[in-house]
Amino acid sequence: MSVDKLTYAEAGVDVKEGARAVELMKKHVKETFNSDVIGDLGSFGGLLRLSGKFESPVLVAGTDGVGTKLKVAFMMDQHDTVGQDLVAMCVNDILCQGATPLFFLDYLATGRLKAESAALLVKGITDGCKLSNMPLLGGETAEMPGFYQDGEYDMAGFAVGVVDEKNIISGQNIESGDVLIGLASSGIHSNGYSLVRKLFFDRLDMTVETFIPEIGTTLGEALLTPTRIYVKSILSLLESVKVKGMVHMTGGGFFENIPRVMPEGLCANVTLGSWKMPKIFEYISSLGIVESDDLYGTFNMGIGYIAVVSKEDVEKTIEILKACGEEVSIIGEVAKGNTGVALCNA
Repeated sequence: MSVDKLTYAEAGVDVKEGARAVELMKKHVKETFNSDVIGDLGSFGGLLRLSGKFESPVLVAGTDGVGTKLKVAFMMDQHDTVGQDLVAMCVNDILCQGATPLFFLDYLATGRLKAESAALLVKGITDGCKLSNMPLLGGETAEMPGFYQDGEYDMAGFAVGVVDEKNIISGQNIESGDVLIGLASSGIHSNGYSLVRKLFFDRLDMTVETFIPEIGTTLGEALLTPTRIYVKSILSLLESVKVKGMVHMTGGGFFENIPRVMPEGLCANVTLGSWKMPKIFEYISSLGIVESDDLYGTFNMGIGYIAVVSKEDVEKTIEILKACGEEVSIIGEVAKGNTGVALCNA
């Protein structure tokens, strides 16, 4: 009986293309390395020395993905920005405990690997790592034919940081009268895209090429704006101000994220209209299709990160954050009441 030979490439995995992708990635990855990285690319594990003076160092870890925002990247065939989203979703999370980022790992899975597209994805990741002052210490690119459609992929990220145990920020010291300082988002960031896609592409029958005068860009450009990374600004703030609690505004919006740092018996009263809302949110609101509770329970609505400080630290907090290039607003105050969030009119 004659048996035809079969190769890995015929099964859908192109090892040579994978090797070419790695070569294209190397330059970007090395740009993130610092003096704590030991060795070079290509080892089975990444090595990093733990430098700095810590009385009791605690590692803080977080993992996340980009979600269905990737569908917009597929539609636009634009792959150089979602990597920053991946880093931001992880590193902004660990920042909330006061952690200084140490390193990042990524995982990229695709149906059929295209070296140039994979390199663009990693470039976006390295852009985010540089904004976070941490190396991309390692990663994995998996070609999985038959599992993903050609041209599509998924990404996962893993960030690890360190904080001295005495400096962990938990929110447990928040008290009535403390103030919520909001840092502006760059737009939708990476949350709520299932609702966004349903609204724009299904209900309104728009495409990524649709130009929206109220926003001043095409829909695709607005939706692919990368998530803002707050690491440098917040670490600068922590050098001078005792921040009591911090919130990364991700999925679940105001109603799920803010209560995560509130001690029992305290409520966050958020003042509507106290910050400048990005045009994309103004436009979505103006359509009248999504109710207010769903908007504030899904999106960041223009506030990407929140620091909770004492009243006496408000002025200094705003001064430091503005000097770091942040757009900052006093968005509310902590009060006694059932743990949760109340949206109040000015």
